[in-house]
This record gives sequence, C-alpha cells and structure tokens, in this order.
Amino acid sequence: MLKRKNKELNIPDHIAIILDGNGRWAKKRGMPRTYGHQKGVENIRTIAIASAELGIKALSVYAFSTENWKRPEKEVNFLMKLPGEFEKKFKDEFKKHDIKVMFSGRKTQLSKENLEILERITKNTKDRKGLVLNICFDYGSQTEITEAVKMIAEEVKENKISPEDITKEMITERLYTKDLPDLDLLIRPSGEVRLSNFLLWQAAYAELYFCDTYWPAFSKRVLEKALLEYTNRNRRFGGLKS
Repeated sequence: MLKRKNKELNIPDHIAIILDGNGRWAKKRGMPRTYGHQKGVENIRTIAIASAELGIKALSVYAFSTENWKRPEKEVNFLMKLPGEFEKKFKDEFKKHDIKVMFSGRKTQLSKENLEILERITKNTKDRKGLVLNICFDYGSQTEITEAVKMIAEEVKENKISPEDITKEMITERLYTKDLPDLDLLIRPSGEVRLSNFLLWQAAYAELYFCDTYWPAFSKRVLEKALLEYTNRNRRFGGLKS
C-alpha cells in the first residue's frame, strides 16, 4: 500500500482518464499518429492492471469521442480496428486480474463487427468481481444526457411519471455509468486543460487533475502522483468541514 507521511493514500472508488496526447507523443518520435494510438491502447492494459492493484474499483477511459469522427478517414479507420486488437491481446491478462470490462457510448454508428466484439467482451467478463474497466467508445456526455432526458420525456408522455417527479437521481439512473460508483477523480494528461465533453454530469464534484505527460507515457508512477494530489485535496462537496 502506498504511504504518505505514515498515512495510507486515499484511494478513490472511481477514476476517469482522458486518453490524450497519442498523436503528439508519436510525432515527437518521428512516427505516424496511428503508432501513438496503438501505444495508447496498450497503455490501457498497464493502467487498468495498476488501478486494480491499487484497489480502485472502477476506471473509465475516454478512448473515442462522438467528435472524433471528424478526424482524417485513415486515422478513424485505424481506430475502428482497435476493439478487435484489444480483445485479442488483453483478454487473458484481464482474466488473470479478474477485470470486468464494460463500454459506454453510442452503438448506432459502429460497425456490426465492432458491436459484436463489444458485446462479446462484455458478456465474457460480466461475472468478474475485480476492477470495472469502463471504456468510453463513441462517447459524448452531451449525447448521453440528451438520451437520458429523452427516456424520461417518454415516461412523462406515457403518464408513468409527472414532471414534478423528476430528480437528479432519475437522470443518473439513465446514464451509461448508472452501475458505477460516483466519480471521484478525473485525470487529463497531455497538457490540455478542459473536459472535452467527457462525463460532464458525473464530474459535478469530482476532483480534476491535469498533467503534461502524454497518455502513451502515462505510467503507474504518474497515476500514484495523481492519487497523492487527490489525497491532499479537501473534498467538501459544497459544504464545510471542521
């Protein structure tokens, strides 16, 4: 267990990471952006296992956003091949560490092949009891919230509930992340300082941590540094602590 001045680190239940900087990391090495994405996917395995070893219950990673379709066709096509590689390369290691994998995001834009891969991974890992790795793929928080609101609107239309019955809990229960613990810590590597449409509802009272390390170089040591910073934060949730 990590220590801080003879005290245990405060390990969050749920952390989220924006997987940023893959292309810039590759460019600095004279390699194509796709090489950076490849290394970025491989690093999901490293950080997921590290998170499991640290006792974190859930790890959400922003792998492909609803806006990433705007990128060059060649890059998008490469990214769409990654679910298959992910399944092939990491399934045995995730089984060894009892890691459950789930996916958050739209399903309407993905190919039939990728949908089958995502469904197969989810089904094969659903009974595991260790870390939940939530891969946000074709994910956008505004889309997620919009879909949740539409579900509630349909229930109002069908007279199942009235507008006065709507609560924040009802919205939360209709999000992709409804089965995960509340988000405690959101990390963005690469030097960018924005949330980029990632877990906007869930991050309402999450601690934010930004660092300059590009995602392919984001190591367990960098994660531990973020956890140390998290431990030193005074989380008041809008109130005051004596």
